[in-house]
Amino acid sequence: MIRIIYRWRLKAETGLENFQIAWAKATTAIREDTTGARGSFLLQGLNDPKEVLTIARWDRLDDWKLFWADPDRSEMSEMYLYAERLSEEAYLEIEDYTI
Repeated sequence: MIRIIYRWRLKAETGLENFQIAWAKATTAIREDTTGARGSFLLQGLNDPKEVLTIARWDRLDDWKLFWADPDRSEMSEMYLYAERLSEEAYLEIEDYTI
């Protein structure tokens, strides 16, 4: 398993609700239709509420790369109306003790 951490900056103070709705739709569509996609979760910065992270879980790095290699992928396009994606970084999931 891998985790992809996307860092975002909301475009407006009121943008979180709209971004959250767009993120939920995108995550659901990607998880339902894309090989290896396992969903994601959303975090908001306590020190900077305009900074949010979306952390996606994928079976394999190659699955994630194939997702981004497809030029017709538009599931995340609505998210860009409410936030700017600042970065993304892939991490190997070593162990998960969350419940």
